[in-house]
Amino acid sequence: MALTELAGAVAFRRRGSALVTESWLADHRVVFAIPQRFMNVSGGPVKEVAGFFKIPPQRTIVLFDDLELEFGTIRLPVLGDHGHNGLRSITKVFGADYVRAGLGIGRPPGRMPVADFVLKPFTKAERPQLPIMWADMADEVTRFITTSGT
Repeated sequence: MALTELAGAVAFRRRGSALVTESWLADHRVVFAIPQRFMNVSGGPVKEVAGFFKIPPQRTIVLFDDLELEFGTIRLPVLGDHGHNGLRSITKVFGADYVRAGLGIGRPPGRMPVADFVLKPFTKAERPQLPIMWADMADEVTRFITTSGT
């Protein structure tokens, strides 16, 4: 997972409705959080963690699966919520002034419903590419943090 790639081998602990850990990334103190609620209500955990650690929205980066990008493609920053229910929830509860980082998962094949597609396990062909994708996302987020001051 891109987040654990960024955080390194540190232990996450429960903080309210998220798993969190603190670390350093390119001389920046960083808090990593994994909401432990359904994706479409992830705004609450994001706001909760940001409030506890006093992190303003503009210094918050949300990593998400992006249907609009080809599998493995990374876009940072992403504007808007792209119809992503998790991003909508975060925007509704936390405001829109946060950074979005999309990791492409592609579109569902044929007539497969989007909900089924995003919840299914990665295919046998995709699995070997995951560590590379997560490392690439970690590199992009690190570059963004060090060049933007986020």
